[in-house]
Amino acid sequence: MGTLYNVLGVLIGGALGLLVGDRLSKEVQESLLKVTGVAVFTLGIAGAVQGLLRVTGSSLSSQNSMMMIASLVIGTIIGEFFKIEQRFDHFGLWLKKVTGSDKDARFVDAFVTTSLTICVGAMAVVGSLQDGLTGDSSTLVAKTVLDLMIVLILTASKGKGALFSAVPIFLIQGSITVLARILAPILTDTALANLSLVGSVLILCVGINLTWGKQIRVANMLPAIVVAILCAFLNI
Repeated sequence: MGTLYNVLGVLIGGALGLLVGDRLSKEVQESLLKVTGVAVFTLGIAGAVQGLLRVTGSSLSSQNSMMMIASLVIGTIIGEFFKIEQRFDHFGLWLKKVTGSDKDARFVDAFVTTSLTICVGAMAVVGSLQDGLTGDSSTLVAKTVLDLMIVLILTASKGKGALFSAVPIFLIQGSITVLARILAPILTDTALANLSLVGSVLILCVGINLTWGKQIRVANMLPAIVVAILCAFLNI
């Protein structure tokens, strides 16, 4: 049920964004986009710092830096080879066509950017696992509130393509919930910590793209999350 709540929250946020967006000037839309970018960027940094630094008594030390670098490098190479960003764009173009949005030049960018913002991260994975294993949807309900606000702002500033991020939310989180009992032994505490760190770096990259324009092909970095989970079993 948690994923359905999340999908509903995205749809409500998107609908409200469309209503508000039509009443906002281009300048206000641009400002909202930049502010959202800064917020996403800050959330990414906070998550990354939490995963990279360890406090022991009164001392501060670093951790997981090699795992992060290895995951990002190997994951990006895999993503570039399989052209994941291009496949995301093609799916966005298909959605654009079937929804009659051919005249919306920002549709694909809005869809891809919003999907990456709300699908990448530990909350999506942990919440979906909890929902599938115990029926506890509290984490996904909390995520729903956050996603509603993010989608509202991105829809208001980038257009209705953001609303269709509900599709990958349903597919990804729904799949994790259904397969929770199979995935649970794989997603150990260390694996989830690695996922959270690398996911935070990807969210940081999304924030960079929102703030300064598309600088990084973030979708091509998605395999880094899988590599990070594998690193937990290789003790990297």
